[in-house]
Amino acid sequence: MHHHPPTLRTMLEDLIALPTVSSVKPELNMGNRHLIDRLAEWLSGAGYRVEVLGLSDQPDKANLIATLGTGPGGLVLSGHTDTVPYDAGRWTRDPFAITEDGGKLYGLGTSDMKSFLALALEAARGLKAEDLKQPLTILATADEESSMSGARALVQAGRPLGRYAVIGEPTSLRPVRLHKGVMNEAVRLVGQPGHASDPSLGNSALEGMHEVMGEILSWRQELQEIHHHPAFAVPVPTINLGHIHGGDNPNRICGDCELLLDLRVLPGLSVDELRAQLSARVARVAERRGLGWQVTPLFESIPPAETPATSAIVQASEALTGHTAEAVGFGTEAPFLNQLGLETVILGPGNLAQAHQPDEYLELARIPPTLELLRALIRRFCLQG
Repeated sequence: MHHHPPTLRTMLEDLIALPTVSSVKPELNMGNRHLIDRLAEWLSGAGYRVEVLGLSDQPDKANLIATLGTGPGGLVLSGHTDTVPYDAGRWTRDPFAITEDGGKLYGLGTSDMKSFLALALEAARGLKAEDLKQPLTILATADEESSMSGARALVQAGRPLGRYAVIGEPTSLRPVRLHKGVMNEAVRLVGQPGHASDPSLGNSALEGMHEVMGEILSWRQELQEIHHHPAFAVPVPTINLGHIHGGDNPNRICGDCELLLDLRVLPGLSVDELRAQLSARVARVAERRGLGWQVTPLFESIPPAETPATSAIVQASEALTGHTAEAVGFGTEAPFLNQLGLETVILGPGNLAQAHQPDEYLELARIPPTLELLRALIRRFCLQG
């Protein structure tokens, strides 16, 4: 006998109350198994076939795949279980408790994006496997906010999940069908320190980096002259020189200099090819100046994502929301789901302006239209087949 999940309000309260911060800083990083186990309990009780897939390198973290019905197609409703770290001193409410005030639900993960998982379960409440012509899958992933290791593990496993997917990231209920990729790279030059009174005693990595920066800015201009995608508000690839540090004293020739930069990659461009081009530019300067060099990713890059405007999930999302699918500059798990053969849209009730902010909230008014939207998508892709 199946047991229904608790009420929507209880699910929201429980998910927010379970801390699941993910961070590249080990002292802030938390597991998500307690939240995954809670979801598994609710979904098993509702008749879903539930798989909990642990991450091999992080035993306290896992993905969850819960499927109702059978068949090769169907719809995946996907959300990440983790949140960003929080600054307790800037929150005026308990980040791990739902606080309702002024038509808003406050709490860490309300907008980005634990609430979507509860809303997906609520939208599917009462469905039975025998009702479905195509399966409905609830997917909950780990570590989207830090390394994307949960989504990467799904790709590595090569596990087919369905035909169409909705990722409930905060988009204010406006569909998104494409986004730029994200690369963060460290460029390091190594020279020879020496006394500043005699330039012949050293080889300045800082002066070398000045030339490298010029090369990178010229490369940026070339990329922007060649590559253009009119769907984006910023229709070209961007390169931001975000941080530089070199040397240790004004009277000492700089022996080591590091530049950190951010690249936003248009769909159709390869992150591997861009890194190769960057490395070639750095190498040319470094070798001419007799400097050591290195180009290293700060994290494994997030590829760009694009789902065709003709896709059924895009067209259904546009018809149901009344908005043409958009393009955004931030990264999501969409490229990884696309690699698994899923045609994916990003569409959720949260507001991006609330993501990663103190006193994060979800507007109560967004809940009914989200449930209506998800139920309509389930009818279209699971009940009608």
